[in-house]
Amino acid sequence: MSFILELIRFLNKRKKFWLLPIILILAIFGGLLILAQGSVVAPFIYTIF
Repeated sequence: MSFILELIRFLNKRKKFWLLPIILILAIFGGLLILAQGSVVAPFIYTIF
């Protein structure tokens, strides 16, 4: 949790708000890959890509 707070403080202080969409998309893809590891949803996720 401290990593996320530190990242938010960094983005706020350095005014790097353009990094936020990139980080969110990477987090969503990471979540999809973790969800696809041996679940029932895996065939549906693989059809997206």
